[in-house]
Amino acid sequence: MPESTPFTSRRGLFFGTAAVGAGVMLSGCTSNKSDDEPASNDQPAAADTPGKAVTIGFAGPQADHGWLNAINDNAKSRAKKYSDVTLEITEGSNDTAAQIGQIETLINKKVDVLVILPADGKALTQVGLKAMRAGIPVVNLDRIFNTPQAYRCWIGGDNYGMGLNAGHYIGEQLKDVDDAKVIELAGLDNLELTKQRTQGFDDALKNYPNIKKVARQAAEFTVESGQAKMAQLLQAQSDFDALWNHDDDQGVGALRAIEQAGRDDFLMVGGAGALSAFQAIKQDNGVLKATVLYPPTMAASAIDLARALGQAKGVSGLAEFEIPSSLTLYSAVVDKTNIDQYMPTGFK
Repeated sequence: MPESTPFTSRRGLFFGTAAVGAGVMLSGCTSNKSDDEPASNDQPAAADTPGKAVTIGFAGPQADHGWLNAINDNAKSRAKKYSDVTLEITEGSNDTAAQIGQIETLINKKVDVLVILPADGKALTQVGLKAMRAGIPVVNLDRIFNTPQAYRCWIGGDNYGMGLNAGHYIGEQLKDVDDAKVIELAGLDNLELTKQRTQGFDDALKNYPNIKKVARQAAEFTVESGQAKMAQLLQAQSDFDALWNHDDDQGVGALRAIEQAGRDDFLMVGGAGALSAFQAIKQDNGVLKATVLYPPTMAASAIDLARALGQAKGVSGLAEFEIPSSLTLYSAVVDKTNIDQYMPTGFK
């Protein structure tokens, strides 16, 4: 991933901020200024200057998906950049009880900060509360807990915005098509994020009275489910103009089903930012024309925020002495006009 651009902070914390696709990458460190010197934002500091040693516990779901693998990779690679950070990472589990047990182990180890991507935010809220009450600040990554009392900072993607941007992109492509029809291949319907993506998509389409959503199927964020559910949609819908698929992993399966059916009479927009999707968009010889980002670089940013929390620092460029309570990343649309810019951020 590209490096962030350094700036000095008011409290001597070095916190660089740069947009990487829709992701935000923040890097933090202490400067050589003493505490009794005036705060200043105009003196450079080295990005890797060590500060107070911080042990960060990282707990996420089982990495059984390209995006989740990329989350783990981003967290690990970011932590390695800091000589003052020790990362305790769990095996990960989609079983609620197992993930709670893994987080409780990290609490018992008395890590300095926890970064938690819950398999189910609602189900893991109590363990987030337990950590906070034990004096361990929590960075809640992406899938949000039920109460802000369960985390010190939340950082994640904009699921509603993802659907909104997908809908507006499709709407602009079809705005001159009479009685246009679109279909939607969603993700897991028991996840709040899926409902938010659908809501954003539906709200965007309200701006285009010539477009009607005629079908929706929920898949499971896997290649197999994407192929099976897309095959069902294609069989049921002989004529439509655009497809929005929530996830590029299940999109691999969806594209297989589309190819097997010999269909090329519509445009497809994906979601997340997988390398395979980027490559297909660049080749521009199939139905996939764009994807809406849901950047796994958020895990790298979560490590930066956790490090800042452990060192009682803030964020450069902001007047506050503390890190924000929430950071929502932007879901950019990537198509052939900007694909070269985003290609390095694609995950396998």
